[in-house]
Parts: sequence; structure tokens; C-alpha cells
Amino acid sequence: MAGIIDLVGNTPLVEITRLNPNPKVRIFAKLEGNNPGGSVKDRAALNMIRSALERGDINKNTSLIEATSGNTGIALAMIASLYGIEIELVMPSNSTRERTLTMEAFGAKVTLLEGIELCRDYAEEKAASGQSYQLNQFANPDNYWAHYKTTGPEIWRDTEQKITHFVSSMGTTGTIMGCSRFLKEKSPTIQIVGCQPTEDSSIPGIRRWPEAYLPKIFEPSRVDRIMDISEIEATEMSRKLAKMEGIFAGMSSGGAASAAIRLASELEEGMIVFIACDRGDRYLSSNLFG
Repeated sequence: MAGIIDLVGNTPLVEITRLNPNPKVRIFAKLEGNNPGGSVKDRAALNMIRSALERGDINKNTSLIEATSGNTGIALAMIASLYGIEIELVMPSNSTRERTLTMEAFGAKVTLLEGIELCRDYAEEKAASGQSYQLNQFANPDNYWAHYKTTGPEIWRDTEQKITHFVSSMGTTGTIMGCSRFLKEKSPTIQIVGCQPTEDSSIPGIRRWPEAYLPKIFEPSRVDRIMDISEIEATEMSRKLAKMEGIFAGMSSGGAASAAIRLASELEEGMIVFIACDRGDRYLSSNLFG
């Protein structure tokens, strides 16, 4: 019998067929919405909390705080509840209501502020005052080590070591940093492709960070190529994934899928894996599927 924590990871790879423009290239989506908390962030949340407990940095009496745009907060709320730890999650006020309600359902306190940068500043100030312990997904190596230990090996195993290109949206950059570390160790020729919003676009879960807020865990040398994705592209692709491939996922997944499909059209042959970060039901109150 498995507990909820045991169900984090080992998500399926599903082949994209109807949207694939190149019959000589195979495209696979890694369905991270199949994690129990509904997103790829379950992996990082579990590793950050478990590792901090093992090191003695925190205990069950510690009050945690974290800034999040949504998925990390839901994952942390779920994992913290399982360990009996209090947590405050600081989130942009324009986040969908589903996210706030889900965090509160797991027992978290939710504070809404204007913009993710202000949320990060608030969390850092409160942690610096000693009131709370900040896990700090943007600077915490436990974020990317989660993907080095789990996501990367799963992709390598499930593609039977045939993956040629890995595509991921970039937010905290934990997923792409961890997978890049692992996959490049296995085969240096694997191309690591990140995607970010165009200058004028806003895509939940993907960021084009100002220099002062660039995640400290991000190492540019671990990404071979960055593709810019517009808000319109990401939105349209999210809708196409649902209607044509039966994959109900959020806008960041649409962004990664757009990059993967664009990449496939450029290649002579290959095998592309992209991260489908979460489930689409987190966006039903937005206009993503409207």
C-alpha cells in the first residue's frame, strides 16, 4: 500500500501524434499533472521539505513561508500538511481562485500581493526577521536535485535512452537545471531547450526574469537554446493539446509544446520530450479555455 508521498513521480510519457509536423521526429509529453498535487512542483516541494528536515534545518514546529505563482504553493501546502508543518504561501493577487482554494484546502495560510517580485520580497523580509523559514525555491539546490534524482532518470529510462532533445518552460528553472545535469551526463549530445515568454507576453508558470530576480539556481551554460513563446501561441497550443491530443494542461505546458513542435519542424530526425507541467483544471476560471 502506498501513501500519497509515494505517488510523487513516475509520471507517464505520452506521444504527440496529431500535432506533430514531422513524421521522422517523435514528440512525447511527460504528464506531470499526474502527480498527486497536480503538477511537476510536487517533486521539488517534497525534496525541499524532506531534505531540510533530514539536515535539521527545520522541524515540525517550524513555520514555513514561500513565494509562489501557484503550483509550487499547492505542492508545498500538500507536502507540509503531510509532515504536520505550518506554511504561509505568498502569491500574486491575479492568480486563479482555484489555486488559492486548493492551498487553503491543504491547510496553508495564503497571502495575496501585487506581482511575484513583491511576493518574493515579502517572503524574504519575513524570513530575515526570523518569523519564518523560507525554502526559497529560486535559490535552493534541493529544487533542481529533485529533477536530477527523479525526472531526468525517468525520461532516460522511458525513452529507452533515445531522447535527443529535452524541452521545458523556465520559471524557477529547477526542472530544466536538474534534467540537464542528469541527461547531459548520460549523453552530452542531448540538446536542452528552455522556453520563456516574449517581451510583451504573460504566461503563468513561465517567466522572463528581470536581472535582479533571476533565480540563483539558474546556470545559463546548462541550456543549449532558449525559445521565445508568445502568450497567444501558448494559449492556442493549450487548447489544441486538449482538443487534438486529449492532454488537458495549463498554459506553460502549451508554451513547452509550442517549442517542441516548432523544434520538430526544424529537425531531420530525433526524439523530443517536453514537460507538461500541470493540469488544465487549474485554469478553468481564467479565459484559457474560454
